[in-house]
Amino acid sequence: MRFGDERESTNFTDDTGRGGLGFGGGGGGLGCLLPLVFSRFGIGGVVVLLVGYFLLSSLGGLGGGGGGGNLSPAAQRSATAGQSNLDPATKHFTLQVLASTEDTWTRLLQAKGIRYTPTNLHFYSESDQSGCGAAQSAMGPFYCPTDTNIYLDTEFFNELTRRFQAPGDFAQAYVVAHEVGHHVQDLMGTLGQAEKLQARASKTEGNAIQVKIELQADCYAGVWAANAKTPEGQPVMEPGDFEEGMRAAEAIGDDTLQRQTQGTVVPDSFTHGTSAQRMNALRTGYQSGNPDACKTL
Repeated sequence: MRFGDERESTNFTDDTGRGGLGFGGGGGGLGCLLPLVFSRFGIGGVVVLLVGYFLLSSLGGLGGGGGGGNLSPAAQRSATAGQSNLDPATKHFTLQVLASTEDTWTRLLQAKGIRYTPTNLHFYSESDQSGCGAAQSAMGPFYCPTDTNIYLDTEFFNELTRRFQAPGDFAQAYVVAHEVGHHVQDLMGTLGQAEKLQARASKTEGNAIQVKIELQADCYAGVWAANAKTPEGQPVMEPGDFEEGMRAAEAIGDDTLQRQTQGTVVPDSFTHGTSAQRMNALRTGYQSGNPDACKTL
């Protein structure tokens, strides 16, 4: 990807020096877990954590309404305790991606009369606390509507390469852009709409709603990639970048992960979409460059 000297976002928290905080405190119980939008990039199936509450959170209750949970950049960074163990190069690239999403979605949403309020990217190691409950690296990256933060243990980028055979800078950027896509859904009210639909849906129907939410976030990631520019106006995407993202999308489909981890595929339990669906959603966003091309509820 062609970022060069593009700016880094200042909307981040580095808590990597506070690894291993466990599950105590901060989460507020089941009520705060329900709004979790869990983007399972790094594991197969749904991880049952927090005495089974995480299973419930990943099936229903998306929260919504965008909102004010953002702290000032200075306040965000002051939360760090201990010495950061975040790789400087990874931090630099990830924050350049985040800055690019901010610039791109500000332009795209302004055309719709919507003000883009940036999300905050919360770096952590192993485990931490989010506004939606405990954050643990096994969950994979996720967006929490309660505090409008993205939670990321960057060790997951290594998982993309080692376990999923999906290396490359755009594969990593896709992870961030997907989570930003959930934030865009939050700002547009899509997550709130999904929560209302899930509240009166069966488990299978709720899963289907969740799949639509995840596929739209994939599509939004493609929209960002298609519209992202350098300060000089050049596309940030270079030859081969999109193929990196497609390999990642294929590797994290529900059917592929279930086949690898349990040997059977259970479509009614899908919460993120098949490999083919995820690849198609990313492709649709990238080829159109138009948020309106991304299917909604």
